[in-house]
Amino acid sequence: MGNKTRINTLKQLVHSIREVPEAALFSHVSPDGDCLGSMLALGIALESIGKKVSYYNTSPLPANLKFLPGIERISQHIPDNLPENLIFIDCADIERVDSYLKNFFPTRTIFNIDHHVSNTLFGTYNYVDVTAAATGEIVYNLLKKLKIPISKEIAINLYTAIITDTGRFSFSNTTAKSFKIAAQLVKTGIDLVTINNILFERKSFAQIRLLHKALSNLVLLQNGQVAVIVLSREDFEETSAEENLSEGLVNYARNIENVEAAVLLKELDNNEIKVSFRSNSWLDVNKIASKFGGGGHVRAAGCTINLPLSEATQRVVLAIEEALSHGRDN
Repeated sequence: MGNKTRINTLKQLVHSIREVPEAALFSHVSPDGDCLGSMLALGIALESIGKKVSYYNTSPLPANLKFLPGIERISQHIPDNLPENLIFIDCADIERVDSYLKNFFPTRTIFNIDHHVSNTLFGTYNYVDVTAAATGEIVYNLLKKLKIPISKEIAINLYTAIITDTGRFSFSNTTAKSFKIAAQLVKTGIDLVTINNILFERKSFAQIRLLHKALSNLVLLQNGQVAVIVLSREDFEETSAEENLSEGLVNYARNIENVEAAVLLKELDNNEIKVSFRSNSWLDVNKIASKFGGGGHVRAAGCTINLPLSEATQRVVLAIEEALSHGRDN
């Protein structure tokens, strides 16, 4: 067994996973390209060497990710008879998956594979590489060490993981390693044009209507340093848009000239507000999110606040203003 208080090496992770005959794979709620692509890539790879694998995500799956090979095998329902080994992909915290799973922890071996700086190291084995731009990069390295060939299906999933979490190699988390791995994946013959079109270009009419609503609601504060978008349940109803269609809207706020901090608040239910934070050059939004029980990365983080929308907005804006007032040196 691993030690719950420390981060394991890739070598230890490889050795432990090689011994696993069967595993259930989990990824976080409100899934994105990295968590689903990484989970499917790892699962397909493990199956190719004779392991028995099942896949779980309790959220509805985004329409633009339905092209991922193997995605039809992901179940929203977590059964009572889970196998001995549970593998969590791209999950900083067990609460980001399903707190019900905690009941299994005392009797299962837990693998925690992630790249979030806010990871709580909840696993029996924890492999957390915060220098990785995406969990997809970690899975790629893991498969290389396991000597599992990267098939086209695996490559499509890993490329999607990396391209979405780096914003097409434009976010500050992008490294030379990201390009190197992507180049190896491209060599398998994946269709870059189609993948990029599905992920970044193609939009449903509901998505465009939601974008229009979001931009109409956008306000600038603190002399243009802070951009805030608030979307109520009514906004989603009026535009006939599902919550997952708001993925990426916060970047429109972040992209405004002179903005340091951008935030998107979405009302999912009464007193359930999902918040996405972004920053451009120096503000640590992971610290801000952690004040509300969330986390993520230095430049991109999130949390859920159980308050009415107006009160949640007030508190979030106050926390951002306070962090900005402390300046770059803090």
